[in-house]
Amino acid sequence: MSTLRAEVSTGKCGPLVTLSGEADVTTAGQLSELMTAQLTGGTRHLTIDAAGLAFADSMSVHILLTAAQTLAERGGGLLLLHPQRPVAAVLHLTGVDKLITVREETSEDSASFLET
Repeated sequence: MSTLRAEVSTGKCGPLVTLSGEADVTTAGQLSELMTAQLTGGTRHLTIDAAGLAFADSMSVHILLTAAQTLAERGGGLLLLHPQRPVAAVLHLTGVDKLITVREETSEDSASFLET
């Protein structure tokens, strides 16, 4: 069974979620609940640091895409930082890298994205 670990902290412009481990069908419920919790209360900007996330399957990517769409409807967005090569490959193969912002910068540098 895969293990997904998540830490949530307060970022400059909204929640900062740090993911590590693996996100797949066995952890999809956990990831979905985490995203739902972050979207409550009218959150407009969400940053996800995926540096420690070794794998994400298409179901997990769909959960992130759904969160990004919700944020976009609110006039905000989702910023995904530091995806490892396997995660970046899934984002590219599914075309999600064209629908959410993916960057290789530090979370402190995300303020410019979130202020637009």
